[in-house]
Amino acid sequence: MILAGTELGPRMNVNQREWMTVVDDHDGGHGDVQDLRKMPSRMRVSPKFVPVLDPEFLPASLWNRSFRANVEESGKPVPLAMALERADGSVSVFRTTVLPHEGPNIAANERYAERLLKFLLWQKGAYRVSIGGDPRIARFLQSVYSPNGGRAFDFNFMGDRVYGHPMVIEPTGYDRAPAEREAVAPLGRHLEGCRIGFDLGASDRKCAAVIDGEVVFTEEVPWDPSRQADPQYHFDGINDSLKRAAAKLPRVDAIGGSAAGVYVNNEIRVGSLYRGIPQKLFDQRVRRLFFELQEAWNGIPFEVVNDGEVTALAGSMALNDNAVLGVAFGSSLAAGYVTPQGNITGWLNELAFVPVDYREHAPVDEWSGDAGVGAQYFSQQAVGRLLPAARIELPNEMPLAAKLVEVQKLMAAGDDRARKIYQTIGTYLGYSVAHFADFYEIRYLLVLGRVLTGEGGDLILKVAAEVLQEEFPALASSIRVHIPGETEKRHGQAVAAASLPSLKKH
Repeated sequence: MILAGTELGPRMNVNQREWMTVVDDHDGGHGDVQDLRKMPSRMRVSPKFVPVLDPEFLPASLWNRSFRANVEESGKPVPLAMALERADGSVSVFRTTVLPHEGPNIAANERYAERLLKFLLWQKGAYRVSIGGDPRIARFLQSVYSPNGGRAFDFNFMGDRVYGHPMVIEPTGYDRAPAEREAVAPLGRHLEGCRIGFDLGASDRKCAAVIDGEVVFTEEVPWDPSRQADPQYHFDGINDSLKRAAAKLPRVDAIGGSAAGVYVNNEIRVGSLYRGIPQKLFDQRVRRLFFELQEAWNGIPFEVVNDGEVTALAGSMALNDNAVLGVAFGSSLAAGYVTPQGNITGWLNELAFVPVDYREHAPVDEWSGDAGVGAQYFSQQAVGRLLPAARIELPNEMPLAAKLVEVQKLMAAGDDRARKIYQTIGTYLGYSVAHFADFYEIRYLLVLGRVLTGEGGDLILKVAAEVLQEEFPALASSIRVHIPGETEKRHGQAVAAASLPSLKKH
C-alpha cells in the first residue's frame, strides 16, 4: 500500500510469539466447529504486529496463508470448489485445495471451508452453493448453513430475503461444479444528457442535477427514514428531491441513485433505511419503490444500486483507472468494487459481514451473531468497542457517532489513549487489506468515512501501510490508497450516481 510515512504500535518478531490456530463454537453449541486440540500441530500463525489494544487479534490473512502452506507441504492437496449461483443465473466459482480430510486435518479443513464460504457469500452473494470436492466437507457446510446451524442468519438472509429462493448447499464432484458465469452490470460512465443523481443516507438525502457530466445543482435535505412506518414517507421524500433537481434542468433524460442496503435489479431486498416499516408493508410497497418512482417519471431510464458501488465507481471515474475497492468506515463498514474491466458487479460486497479475525472468542456482531466480522473492526462500532481497553470512559447511552467525536477531540489534543485506538484499527486494516486481496484484484484502495477523518484517520493509514510493507511487501508495492477530496466526494458521487442509466437501451 503506497502511502508516505508510517507509524505503528507494538511490534513483534516472528519468533517472539506464535498463535496456534483456534476454533470455537460462538453460536451456543450448533456443532459447526471442531475441537482446537485436534488441529495439526504445524498450523501456527506468527503475526509481526499486534494491535496495541487488542493483542488477541488473529488475522484471517495469516491464518489462511498458514493453512495453504500446510496443504502444499503435505504433498497431498485435495481440490475444493465453491460455486455460488445468484437469482439472475450468474455463477461465481472459487477453486482452492485442502488437506486430506482425516485425523487432525478435519478440524482445520472445516474451519477453512466454513470461513471461506462465509466470505464468499457476503462478497458475491448466492442462494445456491455447489461444493465440489470431498462430500464430507459439503455435508459439514450443509449442517452449518441451515435453519438450525451456526450460520442460520446467513442461510435465511441469503435465501428468502435477498434472492427470494430457499438457500441450498449441495455436494458435487470437483470437475462437475458449475462453470463460472459472471454477469457484470454495464452501469455507469454515461454522461450524456440531462440527468439526476441521488444518494439516500440515514440522516439526509442528497440530490444533484447534471448536464453532460457537469453538476449544475446540488442539495442536501434532512430526513429520518429509519423510524418511519409509512412507505409513503420514503416515496414523497425521494420524489421531492427529484423534483427540486428537475427544476434546474431543461428536461430529465435519466435518474440514477444509491442507498445503503441490498438492491437486486432495482428491487430493494434489505436496507436499514426501511427498518421501521413492517415486513408486510415492505413487501407490498417498499420492495418495488423505485419502479413506482420510475413510473411517476414517465418510465425514463432509472437505476439504483448500493451506495458502496457508486462510491467505488466515483473513485474509478476520478482516477481514470479500474480495479478499485472502496471502503467506508462509518456507522458500519460499506464497500463497493469496480472490476479491472471497469464494471460494477452484481455481487453484494457487504464486507461488514466477512470474517477478518479467526481468534477464539472474537467480538460478536449483534445482528448476525457471528464473530470476528468486518463491522467490529472498521466502523464506529470498532471505536466504541475499544474504548474500555483504551481507558476512555464515556456514558453508555451516548450514541456511537457522538463517542467517535469525543475520541477525535482527544486525538486532536494529543491524548495517547485515543492514539492507541487508531493504531489498533490501523493494524487491523493492514492485515485485512491483504485478506481482501485474496478475493479482489486491487489496484486502488479508496478509503473514506467518519472514522478516517482527521489525525486519527491519517494514523490508521500509516499503521496499515507499515503492516503491509513488512508482512506483504508485494501487495504494499502494488496497491495505492486514494482518499477523495471534498469536491470529489460531493460532486463525484452525484455524477457517478447520475451516470448509472444508459439511454441507449431505452
